[in-house]
Amino acid sequence: MVKIIGLGAGDLKLLTLEAYQNLQEAELIYLRTEKHPAAQDLKQEGIEFNTFDHLYQQQDNFKGVYKQIAIKIIELTREDKQVVYAVPGHPLVAEESVQKIINNLTEQEYQIIAGPSFLELSFAALGLDPISGLKVLDGLAFTTRDLDPSVDTIICQVYNRSIASEIKLKLMEVYPDQFKVKLLHRVGLAAEKVEEIPLYQLDRLDWIDHLTSLYLPVAQSNPTQFNQLLGIMETLRGEDGCPWDQKQDHQTLKKHLIEESYEVIERIEDEDYFGLAEELGDLLLQVVFHAQIGKEEGTFTIYHVITEIVEKLIRRHPHVFGKVEVEDESEVISNWEEIKKQEAEGKEKTSLLEQVPNQLPALMLAQKVQKQAAKVGFDWEKVKEVVAKVDEELLELKDALKNNQAEEIIEELGDLIFAAVNLGRFLEIDTELCLRQAVNKFKKRFNYMERQADDTEEELEQLTGKELEKLWRQAKKEL
Repeated sequence: MVKIIGLGAGDLKLLTLEAYQNLQEAELIYLRTEKHPAAQDLKQEGIEFNTFDHLYQQQDNFKGVYKQIAIKIIELTREDKQVVYAVPGHPLVAEESVQKIINNLTEQEYQIIAGPSFLELSFAALGLDPISGLKVLDGLAFTTRDLDPSVDTIICQVYNRSIASEIKLKLMEVYPDQFKVKLLHRVGLAAEKVEEIPLYQLDRLDWIDHLTSLYLPVAQSNPTQFNQLLGIMETLRGEDGCPWDQKQDHQTLKKHLIEESYEVIERIEDEDYFGLAEELGDLLLQVVFHAQIGKEEGTFTIYHVITEIVEKLIRRHPHVFGKVEVEDESEVISNWEEIKKQEAEGKEKTSLLEQVPNQLPALMLAQKVQKQAAKVGFDWEKVKEVVAKVDEELLELKDALKNNQAEEIIEELGDLIFAAVNLGRFLEIDTELCLRQAVNKFKKRFNYMERQADDTEEELEQLTGKELEKLWRQAKKEL
């Protein structure tokens, strides 16, 4: 059996009586590290021990160290050695090596002997009661997604200035540079230090070491938090909220959802990526708006929205989250379509073409309808056949123009556009984006003509057809 002992977060006075007695009686003791205040006191007590400090020099990262420690302790345990493995603080608080050990042993093969962790001492140093909420993060492993400014947060294992620098960069994605944080150093010891500094100075203190932790106080006004957006939306729709927001429903918001989507596309086309962040925010607001209405009506909440898309992404990516293997993008698409078919089983069967939303922009709608029809083999075989169809529709439009019949002209023009969309789809070109590109090209050339006319103090509407054509050719040449 292995007894896994917590040495506490300070010197020997913080060691529990049970831990101290077991250390005195043990025949074989391993400390994860000698760099702990209690280790020197144990030496003075005449308690002999081994350490794993040499592994920190041999391994490239901490995970490698913890893996090797676990292998050694498990090996000794399986050899029926009565071994003690002692770690700083509490064995089950921020001790990855302990987790690796107990995950590979049965409950009969190990015993946890508690010790006060750095958390209790940190609470005392900060005057903090964690009952209102506290998050504890590993400075070596957390991501920005783990951060929640609405609760107090303690980040442990801030071992050195290099790690502090990495932590700072992650925090600055969520907290402002001037946000006041507190560094806790050697809490519970005579040299205890608690220093408040702005976040940007986090990696500039030369006394940061393995006994340093970081405290982030609550920042309720932090604008990066999704929950704050939800709260604002709820307030706007509430009794004392905004009259306009209160009047909206799913139907009245449709046009705004479409407008915001197109403004996002415009920023992408302009390569205005700072503006893109703002427009994506406006688009996200529409999602939150609909979710708040759904919550009020009792039909769904934002968490249903998130759950649906999370489950769908995992379900439709078995090659990422499962054991399915794919060779290329075409296999991914094939699997995607097959999964969609399986999802549709048991649901009321609808026409293949009815599965395409009729509210899409006309060009996009045409392309998606044609793509659906092609799934059952209703498609051209060669591109020249599609080109011939475009030529055919153009001739029919010319005949309609000769007859001067308005309804016939509209029908044939629609057929010509539909055939052109088919050609784009067959060539794997998105005709919606293709036409937008052509419109933008026209706008740039026309703007050039306006500027040229302004330079000569003329108005475009005053120019002759030949003069306009000359400016157009000049615009094509220059742009």
